[in-house]
This record gives sequence, structure tokens and C-alpha cells, in this order.
Amino acid sequence: MTTERGAPLQTADRVLQVLLAFSHDREEWGVTDLAAEFGWDKSVSQRLLASLAHRGFLVSDPVTRRYRLGPAVWHMATAWERHSGMAGLVRPALRELAAAAGVTALFAVPDGVHMRCVESADGAAGPLRAYRLADELYPAHAGATSRAYFGMLTPGARAALLYGRPMARFSTLTVTDEVELEQRMSRVPQDGHAYSQGEYDPATAGLAVPVVVRGQPVGSLSLVGPHDRLDGPREELLAPLREAAGQLAELLTPRRPPRAATGRRTPAAGKPTPGTD
Repeated sequence: MTTERGAPLQTADRVLQVLLAFSHDREEWGVTDLAAEFGWDKSVSQRLLASLAHRGFLVSDPVTRRYRLGPAVWHMATAWERHSGMAGLVRPALRELAAAAGVTALFAVPDGVHMRCVESADGAAGPLRAYRLADELYPAHAGATSRAYFGMLTPGARAALLYGRPMARFSTLTVTDEVELEQRMSRVPQDGHAYSQGEYDPATAGLAVPVVVRGQPVGSLSLVGPHDRLDGPREELLAPLREAAGQLAELLTPRRPPRAATGRRTPAAGKPTPGTD
């Protein structure tokens, strides 16, 4: 996708810019606002959106004439996950963290009112379970792995997801009272981490930090093991845990073009860069 001089091909690069413009905060685009965002002519914006819709990467609302991501994106994401995908991407960082901490390190992402383990790595303390942790679900109200993510949501978003529904009690330490749970959740942004002992599994403790990409929490990174391996040295473990979370955030950050001083992104229409097609 680049020329011999390393400059991106203009049309291909613009297509990728359009796809990367869709985000948690911006789920749809119209011809006019896309053209304004990138400094393109409206005709360029229209052709790009129409071409992506033709291939199924976008779908157009016939009433508003605005575009959203389409099924082709889902098919590509499914293929990526089927061939190790995110698990393969985060595995090296998890192994390095587990080796340094001596306990199991795991990365989890939200899945409804649970956190789903994407991948894990075992430390010197040995495996946490007799089976692989990948795809294990952790309830939102129990344990540091869940609290580190759900605590980063706004109180309103948290209330809509968690409260008013039955909450299972896994041990005598599991919190099911909504008021107390909200108090614990609300401390996460200030503390920058969550800690739990025996809330989900009576035999284990967890220390977790949120993984944040472009200001949005996308998951949590946890160290999980026997109580004595985490309770005493937990302050010492926070530094490598936060460093690893930063590495994961960097891996998961899409490479978008920088904004120009005018608020538009470069290059502008009609000013091709070297190597354009």
C-alpha cells in the first residue's frame, strides 16, 4: 500500500481514513461532515462512502443518507479472532508481566454484564486453573478484573447495565448491595486500579487496572493469584501492571492521521503527496 518512497497511496489511504473515522463516539458519517473532517471535496467523500457501501463495509440509511459500519467489517473481525487475533496480539505483554509478577496475568474485555478473558499467562506460582482461562466470564459485580473496567464507566452507564438485576453471591465477600457496589466502583477512576480478595473465587485475590484507548476504557489487565502473593506486595506490583496496560493500549490504538491546525486532517483535496495514485 506504499510506494517505493514509502508514501501511502492516496486512494487506499483515504479509504482507511474513512474506516478509522468510525469510533465509539462517532458511529455514523454523512458526506458533508466527512468532507469537512478531512478537508476533501464532497464528491471525493461521496465516492469513498459509496464504494465502501458497495462492498459491504458500510451501510447507508435511506432516510438520513448517513453511513454506519457494515457486515464486511464484522466478517473481517471474525476472521481475525479465529486466527488468534487479539489473543495473539496481547500474549507477549502478558507473558512478560506474569514472569515479572510471579502470578497469572490476564486481559479481559467487556461482554454484556461480564468481562471475558481474552488471553492469560501463568507466572511462577503456577496455573490459576486446571484449564485455559481464555473465554472465561467474570461477573461485573464480583472481583477486581470486572471492577477495573466497569468502574471507569459513567454512573449512568453503570446503572443501566448492572443495577436492578439479580446478582449471584459467590462467597461471603461478594458484594450484592447496589449502594456499596457503586461506592467501590466509583473509586476506580481516582485510585487507577481495583483490588479484591475472595469476591469471586474465595481462594484468590486480584489486582487490576483499566486499559484505556483514546480516553475510552476497552478492558482490564489483571494479576490474579493466592492472597499472600498479592496482598503484601500489591503496591510494588502496580508499576509493572500499569506499564503493561500502557503497552496494551498502544497495541490496540488505531493509527489515525493527525489533525491539521484547522481541525481538518491532511492532505487536503487537490494537493497530492508524493506517491499518490
